[in-house]
Amino acid sequence: MLQLKNIKKDYILAGKPFPALKGIELSFKENEFVSILGPSGCGKTTLLNIIGGLDRYTSGDLLIEGKSTKDFKDQDWDAYRNATIGFVFQTYNLISHLSVLDNVEMSLRLSGVSAKERKERAITVLTDVGLEDHIYKKPNQLSGGQMQRVAIARALVNNPKILLADEPTGALDSETSEQIMKLIEKISKDRLVIMVTHNSEIAEAHSDRIVHLLDGLVTADSRPSEPVKKEREQKLENKKTAMSYMTAIKTSFKNLLTKKGRTIITALAGSIGIIGIALVLSISNGMTSYTNNLQSDTLAGFPITVDQTVVAFGPPEEVTNPRPDLEFIEDDLFAPYDSDSSLTTHENIITDEFITYLSQMNTDFYNSISYTRGLKLEVVNLSDNGSYISVPTSSSGGSFFGGSSYFNEMPNNQTFIESQYDILYGTYPTDYQNVVLIVDERNRIDLSLLENLGINIEDDYTSQDLIGRTFKVVINDVYYEEVGGVFIPSTDYQAMYNNAESITITISGILRVKEDASTELLDTGIGYTSMLTDHLLNIEKDSDVVTAQLATPNTNVLTGAPFNFQITYDDVMRTIGGDSTPVAVQIYPISFDYKDEIKAYIDVFNIGLDEVDQIVYTDLAETISSTISSLINTITIILAAFAAISLVVSSVMIGIITYVSVVERTKEIGIMRSLGARKKDISRIFNAETLLIGFTAGIFGIVVSFLLNIPINLIVENFIDVPGFASLPITNALFLIVLSTLLTLIAGLFPSRIAAKRDPVVALRTE
Repeated sequence: MLQLKNIKKDYILAGKPFPALKGIELSFKENEFVSILGPSGCGKTTLLNIIGGLDRYTSGDLLIEGKSTKDFKDQDWDAYRNATIGFVFQTYNLISHLSVLDNVEMSLRLSGVSAKERKERAITVLTDVGLEDHIYKKPNQLSGGQMQRVAIARALVNNPKILLADEPTGALDSETSEQIMKLIEKISKDRLVIMVTHNSEIAEAHSDRIVHLLDGLVTADSRPSEPVKKEREQKLENKKTAMSYMTAIKTSFKNLLTKKGRTIITALAGSIGIIGIALVLSISNGMTSYTNNLQSDTLAGFPITVDQTVVAFGPPEEVTNPRPDLEFIEDDLFAPYDSDSSLTTHENIITDEFITYLSQMNTDFYNSISYTRGLKLEVVNLSDNGSYISVPTSSSGGSFFGGSSYFNEMPNNQTFIESQYDILYGTYPTDYQNVVLIVDERNRIDLSLLENLGINIEDDYTSQDLIGRTFKVVINDVYYEEVGGVFIPSTDYQAMYNNAESITITISGILRVKEDASTELLDTGIGYTSMLTDHLLNIEKDSDVVTAQLATPNTNVLTGAPFNFQITYDDVMRTIGGDSTPVAVQIYPISFDYKDEIKAYIDVFNIGLDEVDQIVYTDLAETISSTISSLINTITIILAAFAAISLVVSSVMIGIITYVSVVERTKEIGIMRSLGARKKDISRIFNAETLLIGFTAGIFGIVVSFLLNIPINLIVENFIDVPGFASLPITNALFLIVLSTLLTLIAGLFPSRIAAKRDPVVALRTE
């Protein structure tokens, strides 16, 4: 059954070998009760540990059922201890935080036995040792004799071939010792029992065979056994042990429950970082939602514009004679560079084809498409003091949004305008001769506008003072005088005002932006409709100045000078109304979300076109939105980084606490190894412990964060009247729980590896 061939064991002390066993030659039968006697330090326990696979021999060979163990690996020894060996220790070595039943089941768990079967087998063996009424008690609720019976039941539950008992009665009184010895004697009838004891009376009373050891050598053997020679060598078959993750988690969970206070404090400390990050994400999510709603409300009315010239920033031109120390050069060296090199421009060619393409766009995407023409309005008026004046207006050659002109063409969609503006008094223009006065939200009118319109400046005005006011728009043939082939603006404002061909314009209404409007899409001042522009273009195309310019395409008829890159033929023709091609387009989306649909539609138009022919649009709302989003993201990252510091610190702390747990549970590690647990299984137990703490910390952190969001939301609502501001998305919450679990698991890897490398023999001696 078991044979020891010249077994030697040396311990290294102070760098020198110290012999504990000096050549043990012993053979054991399958069914016998062998007691090993000897004084302390003679090598009894070392011999028992080598037989049990807890310790390794230095030389010689240990044969089990004829199979040599010289080439055994760690996993082979683990399987051997689990399936072939059963240990009974003097100090019982029960795991204190597990019940009697769980202690007995442990070796079966390592063998992969199903839950139902291992419980049945454990209860059966506990019944055999007389503990059927104590299976759910903890070890500290039992007497010494009962605990030793539990240890015997645990050793027998896996039906081992060899039972090893190390001073099994050393901690018991004489009566209890006798009971335990009779139980062990009974067990020896169907398996090999090897007991180490210093009590010769007990050994002689119950053993079949007594072996004496002294100074690492066998000095006497009452019934020496010769190894049985068999025709065919038997093969030892031990199933590999493997603790499941659920077993590891259950063991760790029960251990954590025995230290509830420390576990709760540790989880609380570990949750601080999670709480910080969760609150940052909650507020950031609320800020993002609030900003998106704000953007959708305030930026939806911002048009997507296609201007004639688009200016963008690009990479700066590299300086002449580049050097590695370009900043703050101290020597006498100067390098030229083009300060405008970082600016790139693109000239949009707005063709009839593009205009037609826009007209075919889905009308569900936009409220209005407005086309800005380059025609310059020439306006004169009779002031309140009786003088004739020229009303200054700037060219409409740019986007209407954000312009400084007093006269602006309104988007060609009355319904859209009225959805954003209230008509305080009067009516909306219904023909080209009617315009509106646009005031700000406080009913204010720009002072210079009143002066330029020739209105006497007073403190207050009523609608009757403003509605019905008229002024004249002068056409080209009245405005320009030809002198030597050059067309010069007339200065006779009275004649222009009184000319029958001048167009009388009347203020028919007053508009003010609505309180809940998405944006102020119109500038304060005079707003006219596209009907006026179309009417003027229809007249001016046949005017003398336009006809003259068509006849002399190389000379500017307004100055008599040739055209150049600053003043082009097209520019002049648009200004005097000879060219109705738009210089800009404004597309007003129905909602913020439809901006992307509109831009995608324009992008389709650009497919296949050369870069010079492509249409480049500007979305001011997107620029503002991306800037705000970037700012929020940056702040979120910075705050989350600060919160993450506490998360990392708490994870390290959990790693330290796990190491403390390793130290505290060193003996448990030895017990588990004696039952056949692999190093990997020991590591798995402590990894499961950190995983449970991290998971608990994550759950606690998320719960606290949700609770803290309640007062945060009340405070924010009080300030900005936005309910439910801070909110943590469920995906973020789950991510933080996983993050907490992973970080603590990583923090526990090092102490768990330390636990796995514990010497089982040394671990069992730890108190």
